[in-house]
Amino acid sequence: MGRVEQLRANIRRAYLAGRATVRPNSHEDLDDDPIALAEPSVNGSRSADQQVPYPLRIAAAWSWRMLIVAAAGTVVLWVVAKLHQVVIPVAIAMLMSALLGPAVVWLRKRVRLHRSLATAIVMVGGLALVAGTLTLVITQFVSSWEDLSQKAQGGIQQIQGWLKRGPLHLSDQQLNSIVSEAQHWLTDHRSTLTTGAVTTATTAFDVLASTFLVLFCTFFFLRDGRRIWRFLVRLLPAGGREPLGSAGDASWQTLVAYVRATVLVAFIDASGIGIGLVIMQIPLAFPLAALVFLGAFIPIVGATLSGTVAILVALVARGPVWALAVLLLVIGVQQLEGHVLQPAIMGKAVAIHPLAVIVAIATGVVLAGIVGALVAVPIVAVLNTGIRHLAARRSDEPEPGPPTEVVVRG
Repeated sequence: MGRVEQLRANIRRAYLAGRATVRPNSHEDLDDDPIALAEPSVNGSRSADQQVPYPLRIAAAWSWRMLIVAAAGTVVLWVVAKLHQVVIPVAIAMLMSALLGPAVVWLRKRVRLHRSLATAIVMVGGLALVAGTLTLVITQFVSSWEDLSQKAQGGIQQIQGWLKRGPLHLSDQQLNSIVSEAQHWLTDHRSTLTTGAVTTATTAFDVLASTFLVLFCTFFFLRDGRRIWRFLVRLLPAGGREPLGSAGDASWQTLVAYVRATVLVAFIDASGIGIGLVIMQIPLAFPLAALVFLGAFIPIVGATLSGTVAILVALVARGPVWALAVLLLVIGVQQLEGHVLQPAIMGKAVAIHPLAVIVAIATGVVLAGIVGALVAVPIVAVLNTGIRHLAARRSDEPEPGPPTEVVVRG
């Protein structure tokens, strides 16, 4: 046994000495070579995969994964485009549910109403509010139309006088030529405008069907939204139910916060511009304020675009000076919204970079027009929250430690 012990000791000393000399040399080789080569395989030859530089292998791995993601996104967009008459009403119903959901929860918890009754009360109240607002807008518009037409004639004369005596110095012949060209354009495009009107009339049934679908989906989202979400989560694989369910809950809270904040910002914008129009005695102040309220649901550009209509009305009714005053009012309200209201009300919960907002709105307009611009930013906010939530969960998971050392004793 003495020889065996001595042999084992000699082998151990040789192993330790060899390891002490090999490790520094291996570190020096790695430091000298910026791209570490893969170790040879057991057979002594490297595979074709290992002969490719490591950065190129990483780029290739990212490339084919990104291609798969792009292909999946293309398929999703194609399906959405084909089913836009269903997808858009469902998206609007989700926005309505996010807005009215807190009221339903309050009625169920504080007043102890059944969820169906609470949902019905909230929806009837919301429809009554919308109908009342539309009635006031239409009534004021009809009552002010004659006065606006008379003022428009005087405003057009003021504009013509400014074009003659202003910096442009246009002559009567040039003005008549401009008016004649405008009349010829209307005559040439009358068939196109008439066709558009007929097309709009033929799509009235589609509008009614979409409205019914919005109301139907909104009712059941408010009544059974939580149950519907739990049912969808149970369809997922067992390992993904908890993280995806948690990410969905966080995304829904973001959507609720976004819609409530947007409504508050829109109300402040409409109130500011409406009060300013009343003080300046601009016709159709209330309808223009309602238009600003609707436009404010499209961030950054909505209030400005709807305020442009108020500027045109002021230009026709009161002249260039008052139009300039309304322009300054719209710019002031827009600056207040962008630098004070949105950061203070929305906060970091739904903070999105302005570039992402503009790109999302442009993409929504291209894909689905005005409705696409309306739902684009909420979709981006929901996706942003969901992805961040999943990434945070992944970073919080403990990384696997080094393998435990196994010591074999003879």
